Amino acid sequence: MKLIRRKISGLLNDEASSPVRTDSNRSEIRSQAQETSYMNLPTEEELCDWRVSFDRLMSTRKGQEFFRQFLRSEYSEENMLFWLACEEMKTLKEEEVIQKKAKDIYEDYISILSPKEVSIDSRIREIVNRNMLDPDMHSFNEAQLQIYQLMRRDSYHRFINSPLYKKLLANCQINKQSSENGNS
Repeated sequence: MKLIRRKISGLLNDEASSPVRTDSNRSEIRSQAQETSYMNLPTEEELCDWRVSFDRLMSTRKGQEFFRQFLRSEYSEENMLFWLACEEMKTLKEEEVIQKKAKDIYEDYISILSPKEVSIDSRIREIVNRNMLDPDMHSFNEAQLQIYQLMRRDSYHRFINSPLYKKLLANCQINKQSSENGNS
């Protein structure tokens, strides 16, 4: 029981002095999880749900947060940031605020001068450029869909097979064993 608690503590806390080291990549997941806060660790059910489909992963805040961490490790976080910015813009009501947000999104993710430029094809770029003449909450729909499909097709399967996902799943199993042993 103490060994299981140490394993959990080692995953959740920065325990440099802990003699139990079951995973050489523990510091990697620890730093990634500290960014999201381990108070928000996904449940085993959520992790299994994310494995079923990309849509289910993207439908939850936790799923988005952990997928974003994974994308950051692949140097493609801008895809998620763009998608989230578009989702946020769709919630806005005031025309002036929407136009300001559209300009910001364009400058941050669409402009060829942006260091966070997302990879969209020329046809979609032309549509966005036309939409920016009179931006509204739907100005980026085509680009957002293309980036969503790119993440689903290219990044999602790597995420499901990534050390981050596997460690989150292992942590759930450790927690489950710990609670089962604690209830015995």
